[in-house]
Amino acid sequence: MLQYKLRNGIAKGIVRALSTQTPQRTALYDFHKEHGGKMVDFAGWELPVNYADISHVQSHLHTRKGASIFDVSHMLQLNIHGKDRVKFIESLLVADVQELSDNTGTLSLLTNDKGGIIDDCIVHKTDLGYLNLVCNAGCADKDLQHIQENEKEAKSRGLDVDVVVRRDLSLIALQGPRAVSTLQKAVTDDLTKLYFNHTAVVDVWGIPCRVTRCGYTGEDGVEISVASEQAVELAEKLLSSDEFVKLAGLGARDSLRLEAGLCLYGNDISEDTTPVEATLMWTIGKRRRAAKDFPGAGMIMKQFAAKPKVGRRRVGIIVDKAPARPHYPILDMKGNVIGEVSSGCPSPSSGKNIAMGYVDNQFVKNGTPLQVQIRKKVFPATKVAMPFVPTQYYMPPK
Repeated sequence: MLQYKLRNGIAKGIVRALSTQTPQRTALYDFHKEHGGKMVDFAGWELPVNYADISHVQSHLHTRKGASIFDVSHMLQLNIHGKDRVKFIESLLVADVQELSDNTGTLSLLTNDKGGIIDDCIVHKTDLGYLNLVCNAGCADKDLQHIQENEKEAKSRGLDVDVVVRRDLSLIALQGPRAVSTLQKAVTDDLTKLYFNHTAVVDVWGIPCRVTRCGYTGEDGVEISVASEQAVELAEKLLSSDEFVKLAGLGARDSLRLEAGLCLYGNDISEDTTPVEATLMWTIGKRRRAAKDFPGAGMIMKQFAAKPKVGRRRVGIIVDKAPARPHYPILDMKGNVIGEVSSGCPSPSSGKNIAMGYVDNQFVKNGTPLQVQIRKKVFPATKVAMPFVPTQYYMPPK
C-alpha cells in the first residue's frame, strides 16, 4: 500500500512528515493493530495507511458508497476561552469569526505578515463560551508556538484570552453517505438539523462527544471529538454498528481529499503561498476584506485587486495515460515550463489521472490544453474545474 502511494506521488505529505524521533501513538493504536492496520510514521504519529482486509482503492470506493472510520487523533485540538477570544483569534486567521452563529464554523487560514499560509484549520464558535480550533498535525508544533506567543502578547495588552490544548481528546472521522444514518442510531439528537460545519455536544451510545458535520473526503460525514480513554469503546461501537461501516487509513484519506479538490498542507499550500494564489479567497469574509485587519492583509488584498495579473494560481488538471507526481513540470503547448504539480494520483472514482498544481495565470481557463513532463516523457493534460468528483456536503435548505 505504501509502495502504491509512493509510486503514484500521493504520499509526499507522509514522506515529508517522517521523523527521526520516536513517533507518538494515538489512543487507537492497539485497536488499529488488532484490526490489521499497517502502521506508518506520519507527522510524528504512528497511524494506519491501510488495513489487511481491504486495499487502498477498495477503501476509497467504499467511503464513496458506505461509511468509513478514520483516526485523525493526531490533529491539534484547541479551546480558546475569554471574553476577548474572538478578537484574539481574528488577529491570527482570516475568518469572520465574529459573524459566525453559535455552534457553526468554517475552514480558515492562519497567515503570516507576508500573506503566506502558516496552516489551514477549522474554527467553530460554540455556545459554551469558547472557540474550538483544529489544526494540522504536521504543523502542530509551529502552530502552537505561534498561537501561544500571540496569546502571551495579547495578555500583556490586557486582553482576556486563554488557550487550552486538548491533549486529553481523540478525534474520529466517520465519512460517507451512510455515516450520519449510522450515527443517528446512537444519539437522541436529530442529526438532520446538524448541517455542514455545524457542531453539537451529544452523547453517542452514552459517551459524551462533540460531533461536527465536516470532513476531509468530500462526502457527508462527521468528526467526533471524544475523551481519549473512551476512544476505543466508541470506535468499536461504530465499527460493529452497521455492516456498511469499515476502517480506512491515510491512503484512502489522501486520494479522497484530492478528488474533492482539498489542499494538503506542505504540498498544495505553504508559507510561500497566498490565499489568492491558492484560490482560497472564499475563506476571507467581506468584513475582514474591508477591514484588512488580518496578518498579511496588505499583500493579500493587493493581489486580490490585481487578480488577473497574479503570477500563478492553483488549478485542477487531468493527465492522459500517466499519473503525475508532486514537482513534475507543467508545460504549455510550446514546451515552456509554466508551473508544477503539487499533488497527483490515479482517481479510483473516475479512473482518470488527476492532479493539482500551480500554473501561470494566463493558463487558468477551463479546457486549456497543457502538458506534464513525467520523467523524460511529455503527456497531454487539460486544465479542469475542481472538485474532480462532486462533493456531498449536507447544506441547509436555501
